[in-house]
Amino acid sequence: MGVAKSPETGLDEKAVIAAAEHALADIALVRKEVGKVIFGQESVVEQTMLAILSGGHALLVGVPGLAKTKLVATLGTVLGLSSSRIQFTPDLMPSDILGSEVMDQDENGKRSFRFVPGPIFTQLLMADEINRASPRTQSALLQAMQEYHVTVAGRANDLPRPFHVLATQNPLEQEGTYPLPEAQLDRFLLQVDVNYPDLAAERRILLETTGTGEAHAGQAMTSARLQEIQTLIRQMPIGETVLDAILSLVRSARPGNGNAATDKQVAWGPGPRAGQALMLCARARALYDGRLAPSVDDVLALAEPVLQHRMALTFAARAEGISVRDVIASLVNRARG
Repeated sequence: MGVAKSPETGLDEKAVIAAAEHALADIALVRKEVGKVIFGQESVVEQTMLAILSGGHALLVGVPGLAKTKLVATLGTVLGLSSSRIQFTPDLMPSDILGSEVMDQDENGKRSFRFVPGPIFTQLLMADEINRASPRTQSALLQAMQEYHVTVAGRANDLPRPFHVLATQNPLEQEGTYPLPEAQLDRFLLQVDVNYPDLAAERRILLETTGTGEAHAGQAMTSARLQEIQTLIRQMPIGETVLDAILSLVRSARPGNGNAATDKQVAWGPGPRAGQALMLCARARALYDGRLAPSVDDVLALAEPVLQHRMALTFAARAEGISVRDVIASLVNRARG
């Protein structure tokens, strides 16, 4: 009897299992290095890592001072990625991010245009306070996130691979901001909520970051190795039960699919991109936890970060004080049944 092969890649199961076991050791080393400088934010680190391992982008939402910037800088070091940071402001123009053409003149007086790449030409981009940029600048960045190239003067310039954007957003201070439209939010694989650390973690933060010997993370893998793991995740098998759970969860979050509570509370729900995100992130979560195949529990655990920025509530639901998280929690509880 022949060895079963993955229909997408043609690789046999033994090869996928061997590659996954190799990847487990690399991911464990990444977690160890990140843990040297990021304390008590295990869920945030996990979800951000899942977005990167899945080859996508993440939106980190939290108040200032919760180590969002430090996390991104640390991941750039640990994963061996070139990184840059853009502090978004209302006067930032698309060319400030993408780059622009300048005119050069040689010694013979001949003039020609030369493209000068902007800070987006990196492997890990920190887009700090993305909602402070104008819609025009946001659109330029988010188009690049989707298409992985920048078009200037009619010519496409490919971005480095892998390419990931980790954007931050302050949920409290909205004065002078331009909230991201829903169609642009959908470009982010996950929305990661960054909450306050617990008491033990905050105690450790105070002790370890105010002395003379602050810890530093070291490189745990190369960008080429990260791309290999990203390819591996797409090769991991996913069972019919897990696939059905993804379809059921995503469709139950849309009005008009037979769920009376959703019909009443949800104005519009997630599209197929949410299902794609769940497929990839469920596989990544299994590998991150040391397992070779995802389960239904992986899907349900990822429901909130995948769905919450892809749904909008009705006026009646908002008037009753219901939040998107409440709706998703209800859907997850119903799926657990």
